[in-house]
Amino acid sequence: MWEHAGLKSFLDFDEGEIILVDKPLDWTSFDVVARVRSMFNIKKIGHAGTLDPKATGLLILCTGKKTKSMTDFQNLEKEYTGIIELGITTKSFDSETEIVETKAVKGISSEQIESVMRSFIGEQQQLPPMFSAIKKNGRRLYKDARKGREIERDSRTIHIKEIEMTAFDLPFVTFRVVCSKGTYIRSLAHDIGKNLGCGGYLKELTRTKIGDYTIQQAMKVEDLHLMQRKLQEVAV
Repeated sequence: MWEHAGLKSFLDFDEGEIILVDKPLDWTSFDVVARVRSMFNIKKIGHAGTLDPKATGLLILCTGKKTKSMTDFQNLEKEYTGIIELGITTKSFDSETEIVETKAVKGISSEQIESVMRSFIGEQQQLPPMFSAIKKNGRRLYKDARKGREIERDSRTIHIKEIEMTAFDLPFVTFRVVCSKGTYIRSLAHDIGKNLGCGGYLKELTRTKIGDYTIQQAMKVEDLHLMQRKLQEVAV
């Protein structure tokens, strides 16, 4: 694995490296892959689990022969932290699209929120949002969503292992969740707001853990540029 702390004496991208990146806000996961591919002239590279543009946090990249392991990483348990803003509903369930409805949140207690959150623990069916990269009939759902079209889609079996409120300051609810692959935290935030009767959307989200890999191990984009310069110095 590529360690954040320093430069390995030799990096073999063809044989395979695992790169942990802290994805910046408003970047797509593909943006990160494209930047790393260009910076280090990597022939074969991919990411193991998409993060939405409005989410930040841990993204695992695999190069060369290690790309065969991407499915293994995708299947690992995930941990996220984030903020739900109650009283507001958006089309995409996050801050990427416009507000479609607002409701009062006065009187909603922390006890109510915690009770609703606990109701989501366990295995359940979750309907993916229209604003997602899931393909239906060979077409990404978000392309139809941006044209105002609603497409019938299948629910997915997900598992919420842990969910807790870590801070409460209406209309904002800060939370931590541990869940299975395929879980849409945007949909979870939307459903929590819906069950509270006031609506809600995912204001902020950070992926903090994938299996045993943590955000503390990840490199920021500026770290990647520093790594690039060090590799160039070694090559001279």
